[in-house]
Amino acid sequence: MKYTILILSLLSCLTVRSQTYEELIEKSYDYLEKEDLPAAEVSLKGALRLEPGNPNNYALLTNLGTIQRRQGKKEEAIVSYTAALSRHPDNITILENRASLYLETGETDKALNDYNLLLLKDPINEEALYSRGMIFLQQEHFLWAEQDFDKMLEVNEASFYGRLGHAVLEKTRGNYDESERIYNYLIDKLPGEWQLYKGRADLYFRMGKNARAMNDINKLFFESTPDAGLYVLRGKVKLALYERESAARDFLKAREMGYDSRITDELLLMAQ
Repeated sequence: MKYTILILSLLSCLTVRSQTYEELIEKSYDYLEKEDLPAAEVSLKGALRLEPGNPNNYALLTNLGTIQRRQGKKEEAIVSYTAALSRHPDNITILENRASLYLETGETDKALNDYNLLLLKDPINEEALYSRGMIFLQQEHFLWAEQDFDKMLEVNEASFYGRLGHAVLEKTRGNYDESERIYNYLIDKLPGEWQLYKGRADLYFRMGKNARAMNDINKLFFESTPDAGLYVLRGKVKLALYERESAARDFLKAREMGYDSRITDELLLMAQ
């Protein structure tokens, strides 16, 4: 899921403000362009300290949260987003940022609360509908998930994420043929969307079509940057094909990349 930095034209909209405050903000943008995230963070914190009551600080706090997030400082980023929301509670972008970050940190209930609030303000927000639908799937609230995915298609019958949501929903329900039909349709329309191949590979694995699963996985390894989850999926397929040593190497690689060690440890036992 995406997250956004808010950029305000502060130099044009501020009236009488400290030049140092403005300079620090400009420096933060300069540092961002150079990908010097620690320096950008320091600059924004300096500006916030200089004028803690400035009404535009909600944007600085949002930027700060995103900069912290990109550095892996997720808890600090949540604090920054929350402070930004306390100053601007109706801001959709900040809610999207915090909700998606809650998902990253595994705080599903808090993410769901944010998406519920966001959808009260913007009932047809596609990202929020998709994300909430996926949460409902995890919670096995299939009808609620289906309603969110249907809403996306009602607003836009060509919605990619609406159709993808249904593909995942049918896979989760065990309606594999229908899920495969949707994945095939989407891949035919959007052959460069790599997440579709991963989803279909997982589907093929569940269906016992391991050769087809490996074909999709190999395509992903060749044409995209594999994440830890893809290593786990490839390892599972290899286990099903009795390639235990190779599967174990994939599980170890996934663990090195940060995948849940409890899961990889269990899989490694199966690969012995």
